[in-house]
Amino acid sequence: MISNQGKSSFIIKCAICVSLCCALAIVGCKDDKSSSEEPQFEVDKVYERGPVTIHVRVDRTSVTIAETLLLQFEVTAKPPYKVNMPKIDEALKDFGMIDWNNFPSRLDVESNVVTVNQYRLEPFLSGTYPIPEFTFEFYDANEPNAVMNKLASEPIDIEVASLLGEDRENLTIADIEGVVEMPAKASLWWVWLVLVLLVAAIVAVIIRTRKRQLAELIRIFKPAHEVAYAKLRKLVAEELVEQGMIKEFYERLSDILRHYIEDRFELRAPERTTEEFLFEIKNTSVLGDAQKNMLAEFLNHCDLVKFAKHEPAPDQIQRAFDLTKDFIEKTRSDEHQIDVTESIGSETTDAA
Repeated sequence: MISNQGKSSFIIKCAICVSLCCALAIVGCKDDKSSSEEPQFEVDKVYERGPVTIHVRVDRTSVTIAETLLLQFEVTAKPPYKVNMPKIDEALKDFGMIDWNNFPSRLDVESNVVTVNQYRLEPFLSGTYPIPEFTFEFYDANEPNAVMNKLASEPIDIEVASLLGEDRENLTIADIEGVVEMPAKASLWWVWLVLVLLVAAIVAVIIRTRKRQLAELIRIFKPAHEVAYAKLRKLVAEELVEQGMIKEFYERLSDILRHYIEDRFELRAPERTTEEFLFEIKNTSVLGDAQKNMLAEFLNHCDLVKFAKHEPAPDQIQRAFDLTKDFIEKTRSDEHQIDVTESIGSETTDAA
């Protein structure tokens, strides 16, 4: 026989279990609801031709350079027609594709085949850039010699805002604040005297040692373009392109040109992003408009290869190399020389 106290304890335990199960079920329903939410699209353009209907959607038309946008294709085709999706990586020029999702095909209420592909895109530079038009090809799968039909979309302009804001050209550096006087402390003149004498002795030793080193060392100076040409010859000799190391080749080529610009024009090119550097040289007078356009074309092309996984054709690789060499040749100057003593010494050590 079970006592009344045992029965009460059993009922309480059952009530607690039921409450926990209900709470878990409610949480699971909320999770399912949140996971099933579909993205909202600001643009939804519809194109129809015969048995095919295409939706081209974009979730936003205005982003910052640090944000991404979602591009979606939804294709509805009546059997037995099939649709070939466009190759988006070959059509995109101003955006990089960082993620994609090709959903399984499904049937709608009219037994049409619905296919959805989504792509996550990121911009390269600030400004207004179009998502280009895409061409969808469809054909009758039951016909051996079926005619390939085409249905093209329209470009969609995307406004990319800079992180510097609209008033970036008027940005100024605020003046430093006035000097704040520190409260006077007890004078320890004898400690300062010892420190001064010690510093003077150390400086004297350093100066004497430095003079001895300078007497033994002959400084070597070379024009900036000769240093850049030597680096280009070394890059060609390493045959990175022939080994399929395209990204490494573009990184080295961009680094050579950026250091040449710093040595030749005293512009801080290596430490800055492409957007920051192009913004700096916009109003500079040391470069002409043709040279500025050449640098913009070269650096943007290099960024596509380094960050957007763009695979350039052989003629594009050769053009990038020729642009670098042509820019150095047209801006060379024997008056702007740099100290290459340490670099030559390190190269001699490596060779030994």
